[in-house]
Amino acid sequence: MKKPLTGALCALLVTGATALVNAAPAAAAPTPAAPAVTVNFAGTVALSNCSGSLVRMPNSVDSDPGLILTNGHCLESGMPNPGQVVTDKSSSRSFTLLSSSGSSLGTVKANRVLYSTMTDTDVTLYRLSSSYATIKSRYGISPLTMATAHPVAGSAIKVVSGYWKTIYSCNVDGFVYRLKEGGWTFKDSVRYTSACNTIGGTSGSPVVDTASGQVVAVNNTGNENGERCTVDNPCEVDQNGTVTVRQGINYAQETYTIPNCFAPGNVLDLTRAGCVLPRP
Repeated sequence: MKKPLTGALCALLVTGATALVNAAPAAAAPTPAAPAVTVNFAGTVALSNCSGSLVRMPNSVDSDPGLILTNGHCLESGMPNPGQVVTDKSSSRSFTLLSSSGSSLGTVKANRVLYSTMTDTDVTLYRLSSSYATIKSRYGISPLTMATAHPVAGSAIKVVSGYWKTIYSCNVDGFVYRLKEGGWTFKDSVRYTSACNTIGGTSGSPVVDTASGQVVAVNNTGNENGERCTVDNPCEVDQNGTVTVRQGINYAQETYTIPNCFAPGNVLDLTRAGCVLPRP
């Protein structure tokens, strides 16, 4: 797990270039690729021990209560045990809301832990006492939108840490069938290219696709010391049971299935069609 205060701040920004292939004289000129959206700290939050983001589902409306996305292992009551799912618990946790430049705008407060687990994924979703409209009026901040499509290998992403006020830029290197860390197992995890060298405190950071500006995953762990399948040293396990250790490589958990679990009004409903989050 990417625990806080375990290393110095570091971020490596990477840029890429694309080459245009000359078209034959009779062919139409290729359509330029859409420019990447601007990704900054707007919509991100800092927790006492982790990072997170103010998010909305595709069907959320301005009058709905805001939602905060972070990791399951960032839950204030402690990390959920393997197989444990926490739902609908009271909370008074506060989050520091950040501006586009990373400065503090103020705090927003949760009233419920809607969902938290470290089984199959590593996610906590808080419900705020304020609506999106109230937050927008008071702070000028809009939520990030949760994507509903599986992330794509090779796509450009940014991991935005509100805790460290640092943005890491890299690409989706691929996907891991099973990622094992201590007693926990995560399914279909995102593996970053090496440029996203995230550190402790980046846990819960939104992983933003730079083409759409939407949240496609939540940052959660990395192999620090080259150990095999231990805490802070997750290992990859493929469908044949082969174990691979990649020291220095970091990972995130996909979030595209989460919107399927929310009814109108940002109401969590784990029985909805297409909802595959583990149930209590």
